[in-house]
Order: sequence, then C-alpha cells, then structure tokens
Amino acid sequence: MIPKNHPRYESLMTRELIVEGVEKGITSMHGLIAQGRGEAFDYLIGEKTTESALMAEKVAAAALLLAKKPVISVNGNVAALVPSEIIKLSGLVNAQLEVNLFHRTEERVNKIIQHLRSLGAKNLCTKSDALIPGLEHDRGKVDSSGIFSADVVLVPLEDGDRCKALVDLGKTVIAIDLNPLSRTAQCATITIVDNITRAVPNISKFAEKHKNRNEKELQKLVKEFDNKKNLANSLLWTEPHFVYNQLRNFPI
Repeated sequence: MIPKNHPRYESLMTRELIVEGVEKGITSMHGLIAQGRGEAFDYLIGEKTTESALMAEKVAAAALLLAKKPVISVNGNVAALVPSEIIKLSGLVNAQLEVNLFHRTEERVNKIIQHLRSLGAKNLCTKSDALIPGLEHDRGKVDSSGIFSADVVLVPLEDGDRCKALVDLGKTVIAIDLNPLSRTAQCATITIVDNITRAVPNISKFAEKHKNRNEKELQKLVKEFDNKKNLANSLLWTEPHFVYNQLRNFPI
C-alpha cells in the first residue's frame, strides 16, 4: 500500500497500473520499459503540463472536433493508464476506438476490447482486415472502417514507423509523446509533449469547452498551429534549472 503523502505517489501509482495491466494480459512486458522511458522525460519537464503542451492539446481537441472520421488508437499502456478517460474523449469528439498494437497477439487485442467494453466503450472497431502500406507483418493490421479510413487519428504512445506511415496516407496524426526528439514526435501533425495521464483529460476539457465554437474559429486554430515551432518550444520547457537543482541536491 503506497501512502498518499509519499513524494512519488502519482508516479508510483502509474507504475502499479502498468504492472496490473501486464498481470491482466492487456499490457506487454515491453510496456514496462516504455513507461520507464516516458517517466524519465516527464522528470525533465517537472512532471507538469507545459504551455507548449497545453497549446497542442487545445489544437488536438479542435482537430478532433473538425474531423469527419476521427479514430483513437489504443495500445496496452493506454488501456492500462487511461481507459475511462480515453472512452470519455471518444464520446466527446464522436471518435471510434481501435486497438492497435506493436507487439500484437489476437488474445491481447481481444482482452483490451473486453476491458474497454467493461468500462462502457461502445464505439469500437474490432476488425483487422486492412494493412497500412509500408508496414510489414502484424504491425500494419488495422480496421478498414477505422484507422485505415480515418481522416484524423489520435495515436497515444505510438512508434515512429506507424506514425510516419499514417501521415504518408494523408491523415492528420495527433501524437502524445514525452520525448520531443522521437521519430513519432517529429513525424506527427500535432505532437503533445505531455504525460498521457494529463494529456487525455486536457484534450477532453478543451473539447467540452470548444464543441460549440464556430467551425471557422476551430479551423483557424488548427491552420495556424506550427508543430515544429511548438516542438522547439517544448525543448525550452525541458527545464535546465529544474534539472540543475535536482543534480545539485543529489547526495554524492
């Protein structure tokens, strides 16, 4: 039992959710490594949502609201960390949910689908009858009526190859990635450099706030967004003073 007054409470609880996901069979063992890597980058931004991330989350909400066919990709870590939050977001922006895994097994796909359904998810894509061009083997399997035909795809915690392949298909790709220098972050149309546990609720808040806004206002917001510039700004938010103070106080 982790006490709530523990200084690393939220971080430790997040780790517990990933471990629980592995035990349930919805998260792969590789997801533990991915979580640790993301956590390290989260330290560098002070474990908070930066101004550049908040802007990207706002634009992401606008893009999802404008989409004719939005789809949210769900992998094992997403299903373990923010299942209820991702279901809420899908309802707010009328997006389908599709399970799409790097380390894919049909058993794990079905377990994640069942997990989402148990939490109230209804708008789910469950087929794997299409292939993303340029991706070999099971990594490219998608639903023809889901990700394959979507115009806007939210891909939390995605790998760079698939992100680029989706962009090459002409899709607007929204990525959530704590590493602003990753291939995913660099390839995506809109990159949110934030922890997924903060990013998804933030996108939902913006979606609720802006769902009744004029369509031209939303289009202007998306059109004027410069992802490269926002990524550069996110690097400025990798707080050198925060890192310096952490190292200065580290016992030798």
